[in-house]
Amino acid sequence: MEVATDEPFTPIKQDTKKGKLRYYPYNINWNYGLLPQTWEDPSFANHEVDGAFGDNDPVDVVEIGDSRGKIGQILKVKPLGALAMIDEGELDWKIVAISLDDPRASLVNDVDDVEKHFPGTLTAIRDWFRDYKIPDGKPANKFGLGNKAANKDYALQVITEANESWAKLVKRSTPSGELSLV
Repeated sequence: MEVATDEPFTPIKQDTKKGKLRYYPYNINWNYGLLPQTWEDPSFANHEVDGAFGDNDPVDVVEIGDSRGKIGQILKVKPLGALAMIDEGELDWKIVAISLDDPRASLVNDVDDVEKHFPGTLTAIRDWFRDYKIPDGKPANKFGLGNKAANKDYALQVITEANESWAKLVKRSTPSGELSLV
């Protein structure tokens, strides 16, 4: 499912590519969504991530807790780290987080705690996002920041900057391009 940012009221709907329903050949073993009121500005080049520009979408969140979320469900999450995915030259942040309702939420407070309490999860997330477009004939995605997840403080900085970009967007002080702001 995706948020259709180019349609009025940005509905959640089945993702399509080239007119066909999108299918992922690899299992996703976590909840995947977005952080509302964030926007990755396509006119902003991030000098810390190879000068890549934002992907014109909200910031993605990968929730690693034990419960499977429902489509459209809203979860309160605690950010733990950030992966700087570069997808076809665009910066597409992946915030790694845990639901505050998860039984292990109190045990994980930063990216280092993820490996301790969820061994292999950061590698699995990075590998999935690196490889998921390969079956479509596209190259593997790359990651900035030395291919590693940044810590919680960095993730919070990413979220803050994306929220500030979103605020400029909704105030119309930044061009919206093809985004629907209805």
